[in-house]
Amino acid sequence: MSDVTIRRALLSVSDKTGLVALGQDLAARGVELVSTGGTAKALRDADLAVKDVSDLTGFPEMMDGRVKTLHPKVHGGLLAVRDNPEHAAAMLEHEIGAIDLVVVNLYPFVQTVAKGASRDEIIENIDIGGPSMVRSAAKNHAFVTILTDPADYAGFLAELAEKDGATTYDFRKLMAARAYSATAAYDAMISQWFAFADQQQVFPEMLAVSATRVGELRYGENPHQRAALYVPVGPHGKGIAQAEQVQGKELSYNNYADADAALELVAEFRGQDPAVVIVKHANPCGVAQASSLLEAWTGALQCDDVSAFGGIVAVNMALDEATAEAICAIFTEVVVAPAASEGARAVFARKKNLRLLLTGDLPDPRRPGMLIKPITGGLLAQSRDNGAIAAGDLTVVTKRPPTPQELKDCLFAWTVARHVKSNAIVYAKDGITAGIGAGQMNRRDSSRIAAMKAFEAAEKFGWAAPRTTGSAVASDAFFPFADGLLAAAEAGATAVIQPGGSIRDDEVIAAADAAGLAMVFTGMRHFRH
Repeated sequence: MSDVTIRRALLSVSDKTGLVALGQDLAARGVELVSTGGTAKALRDADLAVKDVSDLTGFPEMMDGRVKTLHPKVHGGLLAVRDNPEHAAAMLEHEIGAIDLVVVNLYPFVQTVAKGASRDEIIENIDIGGPSMVRSAAKNHAFVTILTDPADYAGFLAELAEKDGATTYDFRKLMAARAYSATAAYDAMISQWFAFADQQQVFPEMLAVSATRVGELRYGENPHQRAALYVPVGPHGKGIAQAEQVQGKELSYNNYADADAALELVAEFRGQDPAVVIVKHANPCGVAQASSLLEAWTGALQCDDVSAFGGIVAVNMALDEATAEAICAIFTEVVVAPAASEGARAVFARKKNLRLLLTGDLPDPRRPGMLIKPITGGLLAQSRDNGAIAAGDLTVVTKRPPTPQELKDCLFAWTVARHVKSNAIVYAKDGITAGIGAGQMNRRDSSRIAAMKAFEAAEKFGWAAPRTTGSAVASDAFFPFADGLLAAAEAGATAVIQPGGSIRDDEVIAAADAAGLAMVFTGMRHFRH
């Protein structure tokens, strides 16, 4: 394919960033400018000669601007295959002039929705003529250049300068690909609005999803895998993908996944007492709340300081210098916080490879949303696990009710357990995780692994007894047999929180009573696969 000289351009944009400079460059090259409405006015205000689309088509804009570019003299000029004799004859017969360049960006649909506009105003901001022109120009990229993003203007002008007013086929092909991405994303956002906001569908018949690539990552879960980070187009929650990276080397795929897990868990403590979460391989290995971040860090670390090595740390408030010093005493991959003091930043700066991510805020753990997981040949979709349990929702099922402190520890352990891979067992005492058992094929082994962590910590730090003594234990799902509960009792737990619902609940309750345990049912399960 050969270069195509730009002789006529059609410009119709909502976002007028860079428009005048673009028009001035085109006009200086002798390009005829054709435009509509506000775009034409902006160009004329810059003393540029502009022909109205209505002069081109012979029809005025009508129906409040709904019909202005939907005309054969526009789309014929865009779609004509210039070296096809039949197309050339049709252009000559119907006096259709070729259009070499289309500059279009679409009505601000998402912005209109975001400002809380009425349904009628939202519908009026569904662009019809714009996407039609974009698609026509992009389809005929062998002869037509399409620009849909002001960010591409500089590259386009550089192309014209290098090619003496022409564009190359490779450039037009690249712009065509971006154009179809733009219209696809635009239609996806409209589809989502109709499905979720307008019609209140939970799982629409057709799920349209669009996202923009932020960048490619060094590799995926393993070095032989490729990876990239995308963010949704349109309104979406803010989290790790939007965090400011203050320092450190590039984040990897696993870093993002683990940092997200840490942020999701620490967000459970948003607005509460200082909390620290340490995550390793998407599972928390230590969580604590205390009167200061430094105390919380110490408690979280002591739960499993072996697994904490090379882990991800997240906190629920601005990091101070003393806590930063303590974190830097061990090898840490990523630190996530809403903010950090200048002193804390200076401490982290000494660890050049440590990534410091500042989120500015913590996400709402109760926010709605959809989770999508690929499987072979399809996608699984589910609503976010945003269910919450308060003390008043619990049912005491044993003869002995929990003490106020046991109840507090139960709720803390339950909060952590919902973020641990199933089968999950979490021991907690005084706002500190005493042991965490994750991802085992049976609940008894999770109970024993979690207890083992607690006994190892007691031996290492010279405690008289492990923190599981007098602790509460949380199970993310019911105990199918009494063995897992009895393993917790052997470790010293005195209170249990679990969903209930097993056909052997009576057997488990009887075992708890026999062991003198207090047990409460939540009625809500939190599997995490």
